[in-house]
Amino acid sequence: MILKLVEIKRFFLILIIFLILILFAVNINFFWKFFYPFPYRDIICRYSKQFGVDPLLVVAVIKVESRFNPYAESEQGALGLMQIMPETAVWAAKNLNVNYSREKLFEPDYNIMIGCWYLSNLHSEFNGNLALVLASYNGGRGNVREWMRTGQWDGNRNSLQKIPFTETRDFVKKVLKNYERYKKIYKENEGRAL
Repeated sequence: MILKLVEIKRFFLILIIFLILILFAVNINFFWKFFYPFPYRDIICRYSKQFGVDPLLVVAVIKVESRFNPYAESEQGALGLMQIMPETAVWAAKNLNVNYSREKLFEPDYNIMIGCWYLSNLHSEFNGNLALVLASYNGGRGNVREWMRTGQWDGNRNSLQKIPFTETRDFVKKVLKNYERYKKIYKENEGRAL
């Protein structure tokens, strides 16, 4: 009796594993989308298009920065989905000719607008070097310029371990990893996003 029960359990375990493998093989993107969701897609796509940044980069930044929590606050004072520092938001709002208030940084539309503009601004400043853009986004453009001036870091992806700030180093690595995964999951065959 006990032997039959063990055999039945083993059979059902093998059956479940087999079914999971079939589901995984049939729709791998469905599986990965569970772990790499794309909330706020319409807002992200609108501002990404407006400011010329890849929406998949934006969603990767949001996933790492706030885990999609619009009310996130860091110990350093960064706010909202894209963890914008209030000083950066004031400067961005002036450049965008929009009103600023700290409370608006908790609104997804406003936060993503500011964050996309800021990523675009950094992208222009650092000639599209994604490692420099992301390091500046997290650690500050002044710090990144100083690291490059003093030779602490050369700005290349293959030397991320030389980024002096642990938090910034980890942030850049995580965003790049998430960005690559998002590109694999959400890019169509023609290479267009979404």
